[in-house]
Amino acid sequence: MTGLIIAFILIVLALYGTPLFVIIASVALIGFHYADIDSMAIIIELYRMAQQPVLLAIPLFTFAGYLLAESKTPERLVNFSQALLGWMPGSLAIITLVSCAVFTAFTGASGVTIVALGGLLYPALIKDNYPKQFSLGMLTVSGNLGLLFPPSLPIILYGLVASTSIDKLFVAGILPGILMVGMLAIYSIFAVKKDVSMAPSIRFDKAKLWKATKEAIWEIPIPFLILGGIYGGFFTATEAAAVMAFYVFIIEVFIYRDISLTKDLVRVTKESMVMVGGILVILAAALGLANYFIDAEIPTQILEAMKGFIDTKFGFLMVLNIFLLVVGAMMDIFSAILVVVPLILPIAQQFGVDPVHLGVIFLANLGIGYSTPPVGMNLFIASFRFNEPVLKLYRATLPFLAILLITLVIITYWPDLSLVLVKWLNI
Repeated sequence: MTGLIIAFILIVLALYGTPLFVIIASVALIGFHYADIDSMAIIIELYRMAQQPVLLAIPLFTFAGYLLAESKTPERLVNFSQALLGWMPGSLAIITLVSCAVFTAFTGASGVTIVALGGLLYPALIKDNYPKQFSLGMLTVSGNLGLLFPPSLPIILYGLVASTSIDKLFVAGILPGILMVGMLAIYSIFAVKKDVSMAPSIRFDKAKLWKATKEAIWEIPIPFLILGGIYGGFFTATEAAAVMAFYVFIIEVFIYRDISLTKDLVRVTKESMVMVGGILVILAAALGLANYFIDAEIPTQILEAMKGFIDTKFGFLMVLNIFLLVVGAMMDIFSAILVVVPLILPIAQQFGVDPVHLGVIFLANLGIGYSTPPVGMNLFIASFRFNEPVLKLYRATLPFLAILLITLVIITYWPDLSLVLVKWLNI
């Protein structure tokens, strides 16, 4: 009876806006108390996690992402993509998908992408006669496309929590990410062909491409610098974060001068570190909860319960996808990774799911969940950004979500799509 009262109080506190880390930490501490385990176990586990060098990658990549978001990088990125791909049918739709994917990979935050690129791309789509509903739906779901591409912060966080190689995860997400972007691009091209007045392609212009390339010449090499450095054996993922942070700092502050050294830099640094602080606080609370789950053998109990009605890997993956889509719609991706991964990982291993493949499934689901009605976070961010009713965005995103769900099925049941590059590169 006492447990029910405590659970009710925590639910009420959560509904009234109590920070998530408080709820998570409370559950962990109460669980340890009833299990007669010293709460010092939480601090010991946090100290162990803090000693991992890869933890340093989180603030460094976050800082670099915030610098890019606050600079004119979105504008230069869109101009370069348009000069390169503008000749294709449905070119602006493809440019939108590619630009959003790349930008989300850099920043690690899909909401930031909608806010930063939405103001550039939405008026351009409307000007090119794309239907309003089509444009709104595409921009809303495009915010999550880059979560599978390196150096996406959620990939690093998953690797940290799951004790899985971040280098492998960086490679594993590339082909599934390309599949998502590619299938949405194909859908967009066919949608454009239905109406010849929509999205006229422009003639390829070498001079315009050269101009756009010169403007973005310092930002274009970033993904090649990071990936080439890691897989060329020049530096680790943590060192890559330091290289990217320093490189972006130099180009945005001293070369492009989009970020003022005396005014903007302090603000951007503060905002990025507040974000990092939030992640680390949630990480501390989630580690405590994960320890309680393990000590109480909750994953084992869940596995035994599941075996009563699920006895195949196929069935487990189907239930897992449904569960993660719901989680992705209701929680931010960082909290979901920190809370759910320790719970799911041992169960998935019992069903023979590769932890690297599981990471790709996990991030793909959570990304789609961001735009899934009725409470997906990106729906409300887009509603605010474009000043449109959220119900209108529900309808606008449905065809794009259908395409993404098809890709999710392919990613889930074709593990080689995620693992082939890992095996080929022998990482």
